[in-house]
Amino acid sequence: MDLDFSEEQQMVIDMSRAMLEEHCPAQTVRDMEDDPKGYPDGLWKQMSELGLNGLLIPESYGGGGLGIFEGGLVYEELGRAMAPIPHFVSCVVSAKILLEAGSDAQKNTWLGKIAEGTAILTPAWLEPERGFGEVGVALQAKASGDGFSLTGRKRSVPYASAADQLIVLARSEAGVDLFLVDPNADGITMKQLLSQGREAQYQVDFADVKVSAEDRIGAAGSGWETWNKVMLEGIILLAAQAVGGAERCLTETVEYAKERVQFDKPLGAFQALAHYMADASTSIDGGRVLVHEAAWNAAQGRPVSRFGPMAKLFCCETYRETTRVCAQIWGGVAFTIEYDQQMFFRRAKQLQLSWWDTPYLEELIAADVLD
Repeated sequence: MDLDFSEEQQMVIDMSRAMLEEHCPAQTVRDMEDDPKGYPDGLWKQMSELGLNGLLIPESYGGGGLGIFEGGLVYEELGRAMAPIPHFVSCVVSAKILLEAGSDAQKNTWLGKIAEGTAILTPAWLEPERGFGEVGVALQAKASGDGFSLTGRKRSVPYASAADQLIVLARSEAGVDLFLVDPNADGITMKQLLSQGREAQYQVDFADVKVSAEDRIGAAGSGWETWNKVMLEGIILLAAQAVGGAERCLTETVEYAKERVQFDKPLGAFQALAHYMADASTSIDGGRVLVHEAAWNAAQGRPVSRFGPMAKLFCCETYRETTRVCAQIWGGVAFTIEYDQQMFFRRAKQLQLSWWDTPYLEELIAADVLD
């Protein structure tokens, strides 16, 4: 694994950071908290104009044709900025599902629009009181005429109110299937949910929602295999996002520790606090290397059944622990709304709980190690 960035990769980093510093200041993040739509049009437009929305989509569908390693570099910058955008759900998960299992018609209809940022797709996956695994998918897809009827409830559906299509995981007679569903279809109702990270999440109820056979993505009963494969790569990008958030939180804390004086000395001069920051820096750098190794293996077509979960597990724990330590260094003000530290703190925990949580990731790693 070459740890030196190519000129193109460094350009991706510089371009992403400069754009986010200009178009995604902390105030923009604050403005989008609990917003029903959940993202600012200006930032989303900039992502599209720079080709970042189509970064992982092949050039034949209007994308940039770059790989997951470059995607990880972008996601570290998105984590630094706490960017409130539907990039992961639309440009990563949904696009990858279509590329993996979609029909030619589905790919031609949606991938170009995803790359342009003119369409948003989001997965409807989790269900109340059910887990992250295949058995957690219980929403029913009953055969109805030449199509299917969907009935059930999904929770924590990101950016559902802004989505042009939902990718719904449902259980048919063949097993778990994936369906493209119009969120405005008859029988669908939505309710916004409040989350710790304050991003736009919805409960979506399906009451005898009709979909055609052509709306199914992939072969009958192949939905979970497709979903699991896409997730194993996708969580590598979330691990990179955690690294970026942890690093910025620590950077701001280090600057504060240099300036804040107690007992005639800056906080950073106290050994106990300095050691906390040294430990955090070490964990962040270790997490970054793990992300790069996972992304490099994925880009080479090598299995990431261990590397992907390891990267998200370690980096999300690092993000969570870094924000905890930094909050202690800042003191009580870290939990007041006026300071940015509480935003990192909340998002670190939200990311740790989302898209496969710690126990599920540990089970995946254990299965790969032991089997």
